Amino acid sequence: MAPLLIGISARIYYPQAPVADTGGVFTRTLHYLEQSVAHWVLKPHVLALMIPAIEREGLLQPREVNLADYARQLDGLVLQGGNDVSPRSYGEDPMHADWTGDRIRDRYEIELFRAFLAAGKPVIGICRGCQLINVALGGTLYQDIPTQLPEAIGHRDLMRYDQQFHDIELTPGSRLSQLYGGATHGEVNSIHHQAVKDLGEDLVVEARGVPDGVVEAVRWRGSSYVFGMQWHPEFMAGDAPDPRRLGGDPILLDFLSAVAERKERR
Repeated sequence: MAPLLIGISARIYYPQAPVADTGGVFTRTLHYLEQSVAHWVLKPHVLALMIPAIEREGLLQPREVNLADYARQLDGLVLQGGNDVSPRSYGEDPMHADWTGDRIRDRYEIELFRAFLAAGKPVIGICRGCQLINVALGGTLYQDIPTQLPEAIGHRDLMRYDQQFHDIELTPGSRLSQLYGGATHGEVNSIHHQAVKDLGEDLVVEARGVPDGVVEAVRWRGSSYVFGMQWHPEFMAGDAPDPRRLGGDPILLDFLSAVAERKERR
């Protein structure tokens, strides 16, 4: 059986000035993949491949290498977490200098997402990836939850990182709820300070934070499989130590099942 080929969008590291103080490879722009994401995706008969960004200022120009070529050759796409989505990608100015985001990565991932969407290939978004899906479909974001939603619970604790958890409510009857035996409540990790504000076109909410109602998961009602979640399922893979926690395997296996079904139809 031919393996499923799952593309994963690249995180981007930019050299910090003065680069001489860092030295070595850190004087160069790096495209990288967080190991936990790759290990979460990798299963028997599944290969994970990082898709490098193509930017106007690079050695290769978009006219020379088309991201749509990846969408044609690969079977599915994972948009991994990372830097903020730039407010300018959804028509706003940054409210704070620390929230300018990564406009270069935005352009690359939006083009990549749209290419997979046009090809009818399944897409899943993790944290920033969920926000990127919303923006690519015309939605907006809260630039900073504590500032714009001061009544919200804490959604990020840098000292606790992936050990920061909170409750969510799953939409009854939603596909996400069905993956967890019809559960309507659960617990997930939380490492984000931005969140979905106005929903993108044809997106529906499948989970919200408790008790603040912050959007935690979205699904596209269009013709192909698109799902985004604010939490990091790669940090919750395997058996959940707490029965309330939503282990990462059901989400991945549902995604891979959609990928295999799409590939078989093709």
